[in-house]
Amino acid sequence: MSVAAIVLAAGASRRLGHPKQDIVIAGETLLERTVRLARDASLSPVVVVTRPGVKYATALESDGLVIVATNHEADEGMASSIRCGIALASRLKPAGAVILACDQPGLRVDHLRALVEDTSRITGSAYAGSIGVPAYFPAASFPLLLQLHGDAGARKLLHDAHAISAEDLRLDIDTEQDVAIARALFERYGI
Repeated sequence: MSVAAIVLAAGASRRLGHPKQDIVIAGETLLERTVRLARDASLSPVVVVTRPGVKYATALESDGLVIVATNHEADEGMASSIRCGIALASRLKPAGAVILACDQPGLRVDHLRALVEDTSRITGSAYAGSIGVPAYFPAASFPLLLQLHGDAGARKLLHDAHAISAEDLRLDIDTEQDVAIARALFERYGI
């Protein structure tokens, strides 16, 4: 049975001032990289949740390996994108889903694979003193994800979840300084 990837790409990037999904690091956009890593980890289908009217949606769908879900409630916050992606993915009956942000340049394929080793339990990523995304949720938890509201995402569901350490994920892209740090890390270490 398959495990879906839900890539959250509907944020407004208010702190950054322009769409973080389009930032190019090491020759690909942050969104392209996240989609590629999800595919390389054998997650399928890959559902990318976007805001209405984004320019990259058509290009993502063109190869048939990505399903784009438009979140018309994106301004509510992360929970609306989770609901949108899970609602679409659940129709395809996966064993579960990995929820990913598109702005974590330290993401690695081996970490995504580790998250889905036990498909019966919720498993999050431990970094910066808490548990967050990417996180795996078995299909039995989809009803809980569909009840989320606001901008906190699935944080409450991850509070006591099994977690896999991934300190490389502590860097997410919110400012131009974060972009510069990510580019320097890729140039230096090829992460």
